[in-house]
Amino acid sequence: MSLGDGDASISAVVWASQLRQIRYRPEDGDGVTVVGKLNFWAARASLTVQVLDIRPSLTTVMREFERVRRVLEDEQLIDPARARGLPQQPRTVAVLTSVPSSALADMLRTARERWPLTRLLVVPIPVQGAVNERIESVLNNLAEQADILALEALVLARGGGSREDLAVFDSENLCRALAHFPVPVVTGIGHEDDLTVADLVADHRAATPTAAIVALLPDRQTELQYLRQRHKQLQDWVQVRLIHERQRLLERRSAFAQQSPLLRLERLRQSLDQKRSLLSALSPDRWLQRGLALVRNQSTGEAIVSSQQAQSGDKLELELKDGVLHTQVDWVETRTPSPNA
Repeated sequence: MSLGDGDASISAVVWASQLRQIRYRPEDGDGVTVVGKLNFWAARASLTVQVLDIRPSLTTVMREFERVRRVLEDEQLIDPARARGLPQQPRTVAVLTSVPSSALADMLRTARERWPLTRLLVVPIPVQGAVNERIESVLNNLAEQADILALEALVLARGGGSREDLAVFDSENLCRALAHFPVPVVTGIGHEDDLTVADLVADHRAATPTAAIVALLPDRQTELQYLRQRHKQLQDWVQVRLIHERQRLLERRSAFAQQSPLLRLERLRQSLDQKRSLLSALSPDRWLQRGLALVRNQSTGEAIVSSQQAQSGDKLELELKDGVLHTQVDWVETRTPSPNA
């Protein structure tokens, strides 16, 4: 092959023994970073680069990033509306990352501090080089066993590195597998400024692997404080309810007491006493005791209340307090009533 920068070029060679170890195969026009050594043949005055490794340059990586993004956007796999909500308190979470690594150590420590009830199923994957097919295979196998493992979320994580090192997460097939994974996917790849296609198809993108765990797992201190507040609210509610029910019982007891047969009899007795007093006050006997008389026409029994009701010769009965007088009218003397009568 020939390597050039637009102004100059140099021949390069990859020996067959080394070719099997190189995973990235560039095409014409690709920008590359070559690791190798210079070989000079004095007899031919020839300088050649013996290639030990080939890596895509940043321009190549970003060109592939844009291509894959357009393809997946056309398939509607990159769409904020597709994002699934994360589980509130997941019981089992699969973590795909390199083992061992500082990123994994930080995620495990953060998970223990935040929510130790969640079981983390750590699945080792390679994250360096052209390993997209191996990661895709792991994703497909894990997707088939998601129900058996009772997975509720997936975390795909990788620690810091150059953008060229993160190019594996721009793989079209790998990102398509992520988009179709049966449970919500959280990515924590590289640093905050790094963006891969895997981040775009995930349900949630975190800035770092540790931030992915923070986004997925609740904080037990926050949850504990929330439970304490709820406990206090329940206590207050029970206290208010007890006071309300006690007041309601007292009101019902008072209402029942008002309907007591003995109390009703007492009220009836008082009513009868009042009526008896009223009847006694209005009884004619009371007036007879004071020396007044009740006058009736002896033949008709009609009460005589006016002199105009009697005539000379009428026989009358005068009822007194201790007897009745029978008498006859000799004459009638009519008086003119006074104006104030």
